[in-house]
Amino acid sequence: MSGLLIAGTTSDAGKSLVTTGLCRALANRGIKVAPYKAQNMSNNSMVCLAPDGGTAEIGRAQWVQALAARATPEAAMNPVLLKPGTDRRSHVVVMGQPGGHVDAADFVTGRRHLATAAWDAYDDLASRFDVIVAEGAGSPTEINLRQSDYVNMGLARHADLPTIVVGDIDRGGVFAALWGTVALLEPADQALIAGFVMNKFRGDVSLLAPGIDELTRLSGRPTYGVLPWRSDVWLDSEDALDLAGRRSGASAPIRVAVIRLPRISNFTDVDALGLEPDVDVVFAATPREISDADLVVLPGTRQTIADLAWLRSRGLDVALRDHVAAGKTLLGICGGFQMLGSVIADPDGVEGEAGAEVEGLGLLDVRTDFAVEKTLRLPVGSALGVPASGYEIHHGRISRGSGEDFLGGARAGRVFGTMWHGSLEGDDLRTALLATVADRAPSGVSFPAARDRRLELLGELVEECLDVNALLELARHGVHDLPLLPPGSAR
Repeated sequence: MSGLLIAGTTSDAGKSLVTTGLCRALANRGIKVAPYKAQNMSNNSMVCLAPDGGTAEIGRAQWVQALAARATPEAAMNPVLLKPGTDRRSHVVVMGQPGGHVDAADFVTGRRHLATAAWDAYDDLASRFDVIVAEGAGSPTEINLRQSDYVNMGLARHADLPTIVVGDIDRGGVFAALWGTVALLEPADQALIAGFVMNKFRGDVSLLAPGIDELTRLSGRPTYGVLPWRSDVWLDSEDALDLAGRRSGASAPIRVAVIRLPRISNFTDVDALGLEPDVDVVFAATPREISDADLVVLPGTRQTIADLAWLRSRGLDVALRDHVAAGKTLLGICGGFQMLGSVIADPDGVEGEAGAEVEGLGLLDVRTDFAVEKTLRLPVGSALGVPASGYEIHHGRISRGSGEDFLGGARAGRVFGTMWHGSLEGDDLRTALLATVADRAPSGVSFPAARDRRLELLGELVEECLDVNALLELARHGVHDLPLLPPGSAR
């Protein structure tokens, strides 16, 4: 087997960025490479084709990493996906298909079957690809959860994977974080930590040299490179950590407000809008923040009924009706679309209490009934006079009364609702929708081309700033005779 595990000192340290960049850099060298993440916890997911001709659901990050690797996305690249529904309970997707639920208490004792599925998937990928670039989750030094870990050092031990720890220098304390990540691990885990990468550095990299030299002397492990802070290499995010600062930053005549639901999912649906030069995208949670918006987007959610109650508690239901009454455009996507309807019913307790039934916002003549079986589709069609495509991930079954069809949903005047995620990534449809918002000419922006440019830029950055040759040698030949650090060395 040839592979690397990219771990991090914390969540959001840059694991996904390094994994994605390495996938593109190795693919550019002609190497058959695949991304992998044993377990992803995210409500941003994607639909891909399964080997049997069906469909499978995986984390959005691994789908993008597969594009970076120029590989076909598949369920084995993210064999376990946890989709949080509440603070203590997550829906489980195993090899792309629904796999029940996991509670907080299960994290220590109830996940052995998930480890088996994850490691089997890794072994399968390793038999078909030259190199696997695996991404860890959180920190590998969650010592309270180590006994049940199969994502970080549990995976590394299973596949004898050299592990690179990524540290976020922008947060401060990166040297302590990198050294401490190794030092708290037990000896068998420490033996697989091959070295470090620093991420998000601003300034003259030579200023880091004394610290890097001392870290190498103290840990016996090299730093394989320093990645600079670059605002133009952002990737589709896999969680909601960065929503507060997520905006296009444009000074533009068209303002888009995306409702920041507490259990928001697939918020990457609006990324393509943020690339338009005359569109400013902001996330909003109060009536005041949407009062001057030209277009409001009500996005997907993992808890439609609960987030509808939250919407009402903040007066956003009234604000949305006022927005529509003013002749402005409103777009609901999946769960957001269901909120715009007349009734939402959950007879089997798919989202929560069995038998729950609530009134929607009444802006579209649609009824939603949740069903136990999940729908996964890759639909194609047309809307607003142009071709369209997307992907569906939902339990809701839609019954439309009056109004016209719109991408598996409904339309009434300037109120649009669709069950299709990702439709705005289609340049023609996005252009046509924005034409209903304002009188504007097509911008010529291509979202698929822009995404590939970002991936190529990231691959070039990794080649320039990291020692890719040394990392490739690690992947192929492993690590040997690394020193053990206290206090973990005494465990």
